[in-house]
Amino acid sequence: MPIEVRLFPCLSDNYGFLVRDTATGDTAAVDTPDGEAVLRELEASGWRLSLILNTHWHPDHTQGNAAVAAATGAQIVGPAEIRRAAPLDREVKGGDEVALGATRFQVLETGGHTLGHISYYDAADRTAFVGDTLFALGCGRLFEGTPAMMWDSLQRLAALPDETTVYCAHEYTASNARFALTLDRSEAVAARAKAVFAARERGEPTVPTTIGAEKATNPFLRAPELVRGDPVEAFAKVRAGKDAFKG
Repeated sequence: MPIEVRLFPCLSDNYGFLVRDTATGDTAAVDTPDGEAVLRELEASGWRLSLILNTHWHPDHTQGNAAVAAATGAQIVGPAEIRRAAPLDREVKGGDEVALGATRFQVLETGGHTLGHISYYDAADRTAFVGDTLFALGCGRLFEGTPAMMWDSLQRLAALPDETTVYCAHEYTASNARFALTLDRSEAVAARAKAVFAARERGEPTVPTTIGAEKATNPFLRAPELVRGDPVEAFAKVRAGKDAFKG
């Protein structure tokens, strides 16, 4: 049976997610940017929380762990690095599986933004929660990892089916679109940027996206097409360009 996902804004530009297994009603929060916001959304939904699924250790993804777990009794699952910032009950790494009722999430290693960053992929529903590794038209900054590590992580995500729905954790898409247009003025990128700008003017989220849309228009996945050099060198150049971009 399919999952249900509730997306809600947190902090200045984060998104929180509640994921409900429709077969059992078991629910997970993917990251806890703001514990109060997570608990408000949970109350509004009427769902019962059993898991917190952390993607990486940064406080804007973990700072609500203690409060949400205390209020709900949820088990906190994530990579070992979570302990740098917040409570963690169960440590997982790439290749592991996490059960949410009848739903099975595959844990994918997606380091680069942080060394231990992971993503959660539900193959049956073709849905991925990717934290700060892949964004709509973007990717995460390399705070801890190397270009080679992030490129490998992006390729791991790009290998998922094109129709995979991708939930990324921040609303960065308008800035990412402006940067993409400096590298690629193709009709596909121009059309997507126009749609992104219109959605933001209406106050609408640009998340989720799909793997297919990102493969077609995301300059970080398309770096070797846009910049000369081998794939990792091309990606590093695009990432450095975005780091310096002011748009």
